[in-house]
Amino acid sequence: MSDMKIQIELTGQPLGFAELLTIGKGKAEISVEPEGFARVQAARDVLEKAIADGQPVYGATTGVGAMKDVAWSAEDLDAFNLGLVRAHHFGTGKPFPMSVVRNAMALRVNTALTGYVGCSTDLVQSYLDLLAADVIPVVRRTGSIGCADIGLMGQIGAVLTGVGEAMYRGERLPAEEAFRRAGLHIFRMAPRDSLASLSVNSVSFAAAAEATRGAAGAVRALLATGLAASGAMGASRDPWLAVTHVGTAREAMIGQWLCNASEGWAWPHATHIQDPLSLRMIPQVFGAVYESILSAGHKVLAATGRSDDNPVIVEGKVLTSGGSLPLDVTVLLESAVLCMAHAARNSFNRCVLLGNGQRRSLPVNLVPEGAIATGFGPIIKLAGEIFSRVLSMINPVSAQSLVVAGGMEDEAAFLPLVIERFERQTQALKRLAALEALLACQAMDIQGDEPAGAVKLVYDVVRRHAAFYTVDRPLSVEVEAIEQDLSSEAFLTDLIALSPIHAIDGFFALGGFGRGEMPIKRLHGLG
Repeated sequence: MSDMKIQIELTGQPLGFAELLTIGKGKAEISVEPEGFARVQAARDVLEKAIADGQPVYGATTGVGAMKDVAWSAEDLDAFNLGLVRAHHFGTGKPFPMSVVRNAMALRVNTALTGYVGCSTDLVQSYLDLLAADVIPVVRRTGSIGCADIGLMGQIGAVLTGVGEAMYRGERLPAEEAFRRAGLHIFRMAPRDSLASLSVNSVSFAAAAEATRGAAGAVRALLATGLAASGAMGASRDPWLAVTHVGTAREAMIGQWLCNASEGWAWPHATHIQDPLSLRMIPQVFGAVYESILSAGHKVLAATGRSDDNPVIVEGKVLTSGGSLPLDVTVLLESAVLCMAHAARNSFNRCVLLGNGQRRSLPVNLVPEGAIATGFGPIIKLAGEIFSRVLSMINPVSAQSLVVAGGMEDEAAFLPLVIERFERQTQALKRLAALEALLACQAMDIQGDEPAGAVKLVYDVVRRHAAFYTVDRPLSVEVEAIEQDLSSEAFLTDLIALSPIHAIDGFFALGGFGRGEMPIKRLHGLG
């Protein structure tokens, strides 16, 4: 079953997270709607007529950027188109995961099917051939200012022409060698195909989708550890019930989950008439976080079915376009980056409460009575450092000034940088969840609590890697092991099976692929 491919037909309509997840894992057999291919050809016919009529076409018969006024003769076009895509293979640094590159190629195909691009059907087929053979270009991360991923998409386009590197059957190879082994042929860039292969944001949109889904899952686990910490400290559930009646829709969603997930075990008696805000306001904090992540997710998915090319074919004409600026996606992701800091602060505050000896008569640093130990005091400093890391990444960058290409390119969104910050925050939240879980389980064991449901899942993860603390010991390996377990698809699958949040889990396709179980059904683009 694990080798079976899921049939996904691209139509030019936006894709969903389940489809992107399947394509990214290399589990999809991708086809193209015949009507979509017809739209590609119709747009191509318009472009070829414009060229035949002697109309200058940006990036097809003219240079690009500061060289836009340089016109190429018919004899120069082959050399220009080959050189254009190869000149934009300038990305550096650590490569993107293959899942992002697979999705980027699928998105380039899907947005071409809208019929606005003017590329050849042969270019579309070349991406499909790479995906079918699972020859995945190596795309280094640093190379886009967020106004068309020219230095990122250029690495994919250059591989089509036989240069650069690609992954094939687990081996990183020169592109020409990967093609030879896979039985593929080097692609000849026709006029317009070269620019169409590099001047879009497909890599960023693919990376943004993966980062947004990853954040949704990480926050899901952090919400579970927050519930565990709340139970360990005997928090009152009254504010969570209250918010289901008077809160926003997202706040009520989280409040209802907290109430439902805390049922089924003897919840400790509340020790204070009014708890600290980090306990009372979990629904408000996580409600805002998920509102932001959902908004970003919807915007990213919308971009998977939209042409952001320049030029575009509209009403039978070749028109210059400014559609390559992904500012809508970037601004919403920047909002999510800010919200992640609120989630981190919320968790860090609970870590401090767990260790300061003011709840349920818990001992300072969670040192059991009679033990000679320093306890968990030092590790709370790690929680503070992680929170500071998350906080340090919230300064917005999308409005920075940047002028390149002789003043022709003076707007940029810096989307790849925003995504990278978002990913780093997600990783930090995973470690913070591990720390909160470790502290909460120590507190529960000191009190003799017997958790159930979602909190029992968290408890079992912690105790699988860390024993009850009575003697000072190194904690680094334990924290990392707990983090890895809590952030696994297997844990998320079990958590969702016990305590779902349908608006989150279904939209982001969380938990359904945790143990390699692929839904065997035909998927289509979502309108």
